[in-house]
Amino acid sequence: MDVVSDAISAVRVGRPSSNRVRVAGTWCSRFDAYDGAGFHVVLEGSCWLQPDSGSAVSLGTGDVVLLPHGAGHVLADAPADRGTIEKAVPFELWLDGHGLRMASPAPPPEDAPSVAELLCGKYRLDRSKTHPLMAELPEVVHLPNRVGRQPELRAAIDLLGREIGAHRPGTGVVVPGLLDLLLVYMVRAWMTDGGADGAGGWPAALNDPVVAAALRLLHEDPAGAWSNERLAARVGVSRATLARRFTALVGRPPMAYLGWWRLTRAAALLRDTQEPLDTIARRVGYSSPYALSHAFSRLFGTTPGRYRTRAAQ
Repeated sequence: MDVVSDAISAVRVGRPSSNRVRVAGTWCSRFDAYDGAGFHVVLEGSCWLQPDSGSAVSLGTGDVVLLPHGAGHVLADAPADRGTIEKAVPFELWLDGHGLRMASPAPPPEDAPSVAELLCGKYRLDRSKTHPLMAELPEVVHLPNRVGRQPELRAAIDLLGREIGAHRPGTGVVVPGLLDLLLVYMVRAWMTDGGADGAGGWPAALNDPVVAAALRLLHEDPAGAWSNERLAARVGVSRATLARRFTALVGRPPMAYLGWWRLTRAAALLRDTQEPLDTIARRVGYSSPYALSHAFSRLFGTTPGRYRTRAAQ
């Protein structure tokens, strides 16, 4: 797989969840900190997001916001002061008592209060294996609706808006797949629209032709017999050039990154499959289960067997 796909699949566990809500008038709902990632899409109207730490964000129709580290926050119809935030209704209660799970079929009267319609959801993530690309995401990723920008993201939002709450045949399969696509498109959008503004880090790494090519090779074949010399030759630069550019943008030398990624892949295979340890060892580039177990315990602080048991629980 490619780096972005691997970065997401390494940490995502279980099935994502979402709700479509429609609310009018004055409202304020709290989302507690979560060991995963949350997101909101404004389908209609506008609202404000106030993170527990940081500045309030104004959201308009078509805007998307990702909270990749599960930061606690409130959503409200207007900028919320401390008193309003303290009285915010927990989302689960607000959903049952104030939100609708599907849009109203009738248009509101002219004198009705302003209406907001939202998609609110979350992804379960395993923080023990966070890829540095995901770790680099800011607490709040705001992706404003801009004409002609991110058409794939807009298409996924449109499809989700039609599916969630519609109770059509196959929705149970379609919605989780669309939510997975949404996460990929949100990360892509941050890299192209927002992340690149910093002129460094992973957006820069994946835009650097030498570093991106090296990363692609390592992710396509993590079990390969890689060395700095072989990788540099495949990329078409000197060993010194590769080491300098890769380390500056990725944060660690090529072989150190490969070793970390092999163990991260092993953890995902232990979690998601029932393959025996010797098979996993070969798939990620270790000569024996013992060699894998030793390196795995050093990085994760537990044996592969105990890690698999804990993940299953």
